[in-house]
Amino acid sequence: MAEVHPSATVYPGTVLGEGVQVLENAVVGKQPSLSPRSTAKREPLPPLEVGPGTIVSTGAIVFAGTRIGARVILGDQSCVRERVEIGDDVVVGRGSLVENDTTIGALTKIQANAYITAYSTLEDNVFIAPCVITTNDNFMGRTERRHELIKGPTIRRGARVGGGATLLPGVEIGEEAFVGAGAVVVRDVPARKLVVGSPARVLRDVAEEELLENQ
Repeated sequence: MAEVHPSATVYPGTVLGEGVQVLENAVVGKQPSLSPRSTAKREPLPPLEVGPGTIVSTGAIVFAGTRIGARVILGDQSCVRERVEIGDDVVVGRGSLVENDTTIGALTKIQANAYITAYSTLEDNVFIAPCVITTNDNFMGRTERRHELIKGPTIRRGARVGGGATLLPGVEIGEEAFVGAGAVVVRDVPARKLVVGSPARVLRDVAEEELLENQ
């Protein structure tokens, strides 16, 4: 059975798998409150589902309409919005925010204070270092055209993004690619390439011994 701290809030209908822990002041199954100008979808949301063995840490908030896999750790004061799919064995670090309509694959690690924007895709075994910023709107809230073009980055299997890097809307980070710390990624990054700088440019191939197949 799940273990829910007395100070936590669990909204009706929320499904908690066996061994789930909901710690102090966490909120699970919350319905979103949207601005009239929000671009997020407004259809009714199904209950939140939290897989077995997952830990929702102190002060974390997880919205309805989301599905969390098994053995996931949602760090203190992290937030996962609606219509998010998180695979098994994922870590979302302290203070990180995963926005709506995002998919995160199994074994991915998102470290502290990262911002994963709405409409992003992170495949399996992705590594996101602290304070990474992702974006999805080239028009920054102006013109109606933006609604059909809003898209976060796609980060392919095994890719790594270094601390403080910024990914612009719609870029694709290729499989096993490496984005250096502080890089500003304005275009797609090829698979197995290391990019650095602002704007990010290819420096070299990722070393063979660092690839997942060699771990």
